[in-house]
Amino acid sequence: MKKFLAIALAAIMLFALAACGGSGEKEAAVKLIDIQLSSEEYAFGVDKAQPELLEKTNAFIEKILKDGTFDEICNKYLGDGTPEGVASAEKDATKDQLIVATNAEFAPFEYLEGDLYYGIDMEVAALLAAELGKELVIDNMDFDAVCLAVGQHKCDIAIAGLSINPDREESVTFTTPYYKSAQKIIVKADDTRFDACETAEDIEAVLAALPEGTKIGAQTGTTGQSYIEGNDAFGFVKIENAQAVTYDSAALATQDLVNGNVDFVIVDADPAVSIVETING
Repeated sequence: MKKFLAIALAAIMLFALAACGGSGEKEAAVKLIDIQLSSEEYAFGVDKAQPELLEKTNAFIEKILKDGTFDEICNKYLGDGTPEGVASAEKDATKDQLIVATNAEFAPFEYLEGDLYYGIDMEVAALLAAELGKELVIDNMDFDAVCLAVGQHKCDIAIAGLSINPDREESVTFTTPYYKSAQKIIVKADDTRFDACETAEDIEAVLAALPEGTKIGAQTGTTGQSYIEGNDAFGFVKIENAQAVTYDSAALATQDLVNGNVDFVIVDADPAVSIVETING
């Protein structure tokens, strides 16, 4: 998988500086526990007041899934293809624009390099705007504000690696799903507590036996936070004895894991791979 240099540049610089002291190969700082804790589907969240946009977006999703376009975009970030940057126009009420709410801290789905947006979702957003004959505006904001911005009619659609759940449906109408995901755990490279686990049930048994005061990192407002704290909409039961420590991005949470301030991090599967590769690479 490609390295995502745009993820938490401050974190990358810190780890690079730490690695420069010796001439040997840099030792891994973190590792991914490659067991799915959940099963989720990503969809776009459309303004409830725009049923025509929902209909057209669903037709667009069906088309790109069927004709291979979506697979081609995924290959740019999960395979050997070349990512393409997406430019955002400025908001202008006099123009016919598609205003997309996102949080560009979630590679490989959305991230920033300079003034350009990259990621699976961002390239899909550019194609959607072109399909609709509209100018694309990307409104980058905190993740937990994305659905709210659409619900308040400040943006037309949320495209931000959004897992479908009833809580978010209070603000938006979800399109048909376009991607399957799951939660996974990132730990320090020398952490062995999950090494014997082979199934999600094995992981859950370890989580149920955590000592009081265990701190688990997650990005604010994400499914990872819900997994830690419990959420009926997702069907998650609270992890006893654990405290969720939230951050603006999962990359920052993982940096704090390396710094020793949290015990491990829970994040969506593909971003987890990107973060681990970036930090270790």
